[in-house]
Amino acid sequence: MVLGAYDGGTLVDWSWVNDHTSEIREQIVEHLTLVGWSLLWGLLLALPLALLAHRFHWLRGPALTVTGILYTVPSIAAFALLLPYTGLAKSTVIIPLTTYSLLILVRNVLAGLDGVEPDVLEAAQGMGYSGARRTFAVELPLAVPAIMAGFRIAAVTLIGLVPIAAIVGQGGLGTFMLDGYNRDFQTPLTVGTVLVIVIAVAVDALLIVVQRLITPWNRRKARAA
Repeated sequence: MVLGAYDGGTLVDWSWVNDHTSEIREQIVEHLTLVGWSLLWGLLLALPLALLAHRFHWLRGPALTVTGILYTVPSIAAFALLLPYTGLAKSTVIIPLTTYSLLILVRNVLAGLDGVEPDVLEAAQGMGYSGARRTFAVELPLAVPAIMAGFRIAAVTLIGLVPIAAIVGQGGLGTFMLDGYNRDFQTPLTVGTVLVIVIAVAVDALLIVVQRLITPWNRRKARAA
């Protein structure tokens, strides 16, 4: 790739975009893959942790404290700590991103579970629901709006954080940002930045639609109101 073949002074050189269309598609897929795996692992870890913290209240403080500490660790520091063990692998990126999602997800799952009305819990108990059945058949479904709100925040946050993965050579749209910065070439920097914003907005909108589809009772409440 020769910089002299393009106009480095313009905000977007469309000839560069046309020449790199396939690479742009590949990096979008790579970006979403890193986000997807991080969110999946975050949810798999946060959900049981939040359920335990909801069941055993003494665990709530330590769970939120530990996830809060993990959230404050800078990305570069996390990469430096992991590199001797994981090397230049996707896990070097996915592990920190997963830990960043935990605080958001745990807090929102707890908020959703705490928001279930006591009358509903008493009714479920009166119908003979055991603790586990009540949790999975009553509390978790009613907590879905709060959980989805946390999931949306985590998704948008991770989409904005993934570009740092380019530092350890793991692709994503940060590759264009880093390339543009290093070569003082505005086009890839602009393309990477704009696409991150577009993806974040699109994913958030998609998750709103998913939330509406899986919580039909909320739509009925809104119409009744």
